[in-house]
Amino acid sequence: MIAPRHSREVGDALRDGAPLVALESTIFSHLGLPSPANAEALERCTGVIRDAGAVPAVTAVLDGIARVGLEEHELERILGPARKAAERDLGVAIAQSWPVGATTVSASVALAAAAGIEVFATGGIGGVHRGAELSGDISADLDALAHHPVITVCAGAKAFLDLARTLEYLETVGVPVLGWRHDWFPAFYTRSSGLPVAHRVEGPDEVAAAFRHRSRPSSGILVTAPIPVHDELDAAELDQVLADALADCERAGIVGPAVTPFVLGRIAAATDGRSVPANLALAEHNAAVAAEIAVALAGG
Repeated sequence: MIAPRHSREVGDALRDGAPLVALESTIFSHLGLPSPANAEALERCTGVIRDAGAVPAVTAVLDGIARVGLEEHELERILGPARKAAERDLGVAIAQSWPVGATTVSASVALAAAAGIEVFATGGIGGVHRGAELSGDISADLDALAHHPVITVCAGAKAFLDLARTLEYLETVGVPVLGWRHDWFPAFYTRSSGLPVAHRVEGPDEVAAAFRHRSRPSSGILVTAPIPVHDELDAAELDQVLADALADCERAGIVGPAVTPFVLGRIAAATDGRSVPANLALAEHNAAVAAEIAVALAGG
């Protein structure tokens, strides 16, 4: 079993029962946002969490050690080159002493749970890929949500996924999907996929209560917070870009984890870089919502 090392600040917060929000490190590495946007994302996400009275806990694997919370001088390391570490890779990353393992959603949720942190913020989760009935391509993020007692706050799932089947999968594995002051499942860069969420919540106390009274103590909850209105990209333009990018993926034989960076790169190019500010805005907003929920949980 993984026993992650805590930063001094995170260890103190855990001891004192202070509110904490876990963060993945993939988005802050070269695998996520380009430099210097990745550093800006880190500053903005950790800043809004602190402003709300919570403690940010960045997850990663550094020099073969699973970490929940990094010291100030270590943060620069996750902004550079890294190997992507999903939950399945954590044991290998530790055994092989990876210098920098950037944790995905599944790994971050697992590390948060191992540390006793109940709230996690990310940009968007993975899900069921289009054509999964043939490829079997379903993100490990969904399994992690179902098997770790953590509230995950996101802006929905990546728009190039099969969002209807993603919601069906979450229902099958018993993960409640709560819309944050919104009735529709977001599609990352856009506020609505056109698919309704099962439940709408208006504030952090509702989320905290739903989490405390869940029927499966070992499972989590998904809270979907749509991108702020003024940061949303044009849905029609995005649909065409996605269709073209996915067609190119199929022709080039790009599958599995390679799909996400390819498609996101195409979106950035097609929108003249407007997707990067949108990504920053939704990540910051999710972190702020997560901090509100963490404060409500800590308040009992």
